[in-house]
Amino acid sequence: MATRKKSKKVDHNADELLKLYKDMLLIRRFEEKAGQLYGMGLIAGFCHLYIGQEAVVVGMQAVADHNVDTVITSYRDHGHMLASDMNPKGVMSELTGRSSGYSKGKGGSMHMFSREKKFFGGHGIVGAQVPIGTGLGFAHKYNGDRGVCMTYFGDGASNQGQVFESFNMASLWKLPVIYIIENNRYGMGTSVKRASSNHELFSRGSAFGIPGSSVDGMDVLAVKEAGKKALDYARSGKGPYILGMQT
Repeated sequence: MATRKKSKKVDHNADELLKLYKDMLLIRRFEEKAGQLYGMGLIAGFCHLYIGQEAVVVGMQAVADHNVDTVITSYRDHGHMLASDMNPKGVMSELTGRSSGYSKGKGGSMHMFSREKKFFGGHGIVGAQVPIGTGLGFAHKYNGDRGVCMTYFGDGASNQGQVFESFNMASLWKLPVIYIIENNRYGMGTSVKRASSNHELFSRGSAFGIPGSSVDGMDVLAVKEAGKKALDYARSGKGPYILGMQT
């Protein structure tokens, strides 16, 4: 069921390309400043930056329906918030512990949410967002709103048992969920080759009948193309889809 996907030329007008570039640049500059403030001691706790993976979330959000689709991710979440149209000032306020932040300054880098923008975190426990994202997919199906939950996690989380439990349930109930594996090839300091017997993480759902594709996560146009295909698949009622973003 899993296939390796190559990017191909897709026509885009200048305005669309400029919007993609601006969105990626916003994330890059925001993260550079966050890293600077963290080094100065103005951001407490943990601060995981999204530098180098901007094309993944920007490409996906470019084809999402922001009126109904939901997003949930791991602790490396600042880029996902910005791509979900959350206010950069509100995100930075949360990082610096201010009451004007999205979680009133109490959540910090890893735990902020916006129900209005359909962003459900930011989760500090590795892989814990995957079953929650599956639950959001169930809510979409139950409510009949044609929404899809885009559930992001990394290669390190792909070996967690709760991920496979989520795959099984999502496939069984044909839930509208896209599992997006942001594969930077290292879970903390451990390479995928040392941690996983199967390095083609996008194929992990094949045992459950879930199709998957490998995508160049550094190519925003390839991400956008693959994202549209996956969203159309899930939105049509066929069930979950897995995208392995190679970054």
